[in-house]
Amino acid sequence: MIIDAKTHVRVARPSRDLAAAERFYVDGLGLEVQWRSTARVPGKHDLLMLGPPGGGWHFELTFDPEHPLEPTPTVEDLFVVYLGAPVEEEQVERLIAAGGTRVPAHNPYWDEYGVTVADPDGYRLVLCSRSWSI
Repeated sequence: MIIDAKTHVRVARPSRDLAAAERFYVDGLGLEVQWRSTARVPGKHDLLMLGPPGGGWHFELTFDPEHPLEPTPTVEDLFVVYLGAPVEEEQVERLIAAGGTRVPAHNPYWDEYGVTVADPDGYRLVLCSRSWSI
């Protein structure tokens, strides 16, 4: 087996504004900065790595000032967080105050069981009231 429950996973994607992404995911969602590039190095990307404390996964958000990529999220590019409890309006308001935009879900399932908020780059975060079980 190549991957199991203890394998650390990184999801990487471009961002047009790492500071805005950090506000959304740290101030809005509550993730922590695990690492960031602090000095501009020609030929290297600016990086911001975010995740939960002690978690087995993290986001790597990148920005290449020499060859910037425009993020190209679709309505099906989702980051789903299973809360196991009703989504509180305060949670949604915190994400909006941190630069998010509440949007209707493309799949009505997510509107029935949660709330969808687009991050500053347009990628969608779903706060789901259901629990995850296999």
